[in-house]
Amino acid sequence: MLAAQGQVFGAHIAHEKLGFLFITIHLQPAAFRSANDFPLLPSWMPSLLRRGLFNLLDALVLDKLFAPEINKFRGGLNMPPVKKIFDRWIHSPQKNLGLFPDWFAPSQPDWPPQTQLTSFVYYDKPSRQKAHSGRLEEFLDAGDAPIIFTPGTAMKHANQFFADCIQACQMLGRCGILLTQHPEQLPRELPPDIQHFAYLPFSVALPRAAALVHHGGIGTVAQAIAAGIPQVIRPMAHDQPDNAARVERLGIGVSLSPKKFSAASLAEKLNAVTASQQVRDRCQAYAQKINPEQSLDETCAAIEAFARNQS
Repeated sequence: MLAAQGQVFGAHIAHEKLGFLFITIHLQPAAFRSANDFPLLPSWMPSLLRRGLFNLLDALVLDKLFAPEINKFRGGLNMPPVKKIFDRWIHSPQKNLGLFPDWFAPSQPDWPPQTQLTSFVYYDKPSRQKAHSGRLEEFLDAGDAPIIFTPGTAMKHANQFFADCIQACQMLGRCGILLTQHPEQLPRELPPDIQHFAYLPFSVALPRAAALVHHGGIGTVAQAIAAGIPQVIRPMAHDQPDNAARVERLGIGVSLSPKKFSAASLAEKLNAVTASQQVRDRCQAYAQKINPEQSLDETCAAIEAFARNQS
C-alpha cells in the first residue's frame, strides 16, 4: 500500500501501473477544489463561474507547468497522458485523507466522495528542544508573553519582514521572538527585548506567547490553534492565502497581505487581535477541540481500516 501526499506524482503513477493500494494524504484544504465553497473567490460568484476559473487555471498555468514532464515519464511506461492534474488526478481514486478538522474546512459535495477528514497531526523535533530550553525559559520568565515571528522555515529573503516585526514590537512596547535558520536576515544587534532562535518547538513556545505572526503554512496554523493564541498571517503563495482566509473565518486571527505589510499595519493588526476578548475566547474555544494524540490515532486507524477493507 502507498500513502503519499497528492503532489507526490510518482505514487499516483505507481498505483496506476503496478496496482498498489493508494491513499493520498492532503495536509491543507486548498488541495480540494470546490465550486461551492472556496474562500479565495467571492461568495457572490456563481459556482459555474468558479468551475470555469479552475478550468482556465489548469489549461493556462498548471498543466503547462506539470503535464509535459509527467506525461513524458508516463509515455516511457506506455501509460496514457493525463491532464487537469490538480483537479481530480491529484486525488487517489481509492481513498483521500484530509488531515484537518471539518470545522476548519467542511467537506463539500463536489469533493471526491472517497474523502475522509481526520484532524491536524502534529510534530515537533524533540531532539532539538533541550538546546534552547534554558535561554527560552529565561527570556519567557523575564517579561510579558512575547509575540513570535516566523516567515517560514525555507524563507531566506525576509530581511524587511523581520525589520518590520522588530519595529512593530517597539511601537507596541512588546517583547518578541524571531524564528529563522538564516540569521543573516537579522540586524547585527537586536534590542534586549527581542531574541532570535534558529528553532523552537511550537508545542513548548506558543502556549506562552501572546500571538504568532507567520506565513500561513498549514502546520504553523495548526500549532497556533492548538496553543490557543491569535494569529496574524502574511500569506505569500501556495495554500497560504486559503489557510489565512479560513483563520479569519473562524475569528482567531487576521490576514495581512505582503503589499500592505509594514511595521505600522502589523502593529495595528497585532493590537487588534491581542486586545480583543472575543478573539481570545474564540482561540481558546478552538484550542479545546484539538487533541494531537487522538488525531494521530484517528488518522492511523483510517489508514488501517482502508487496508483491511481492500484485502
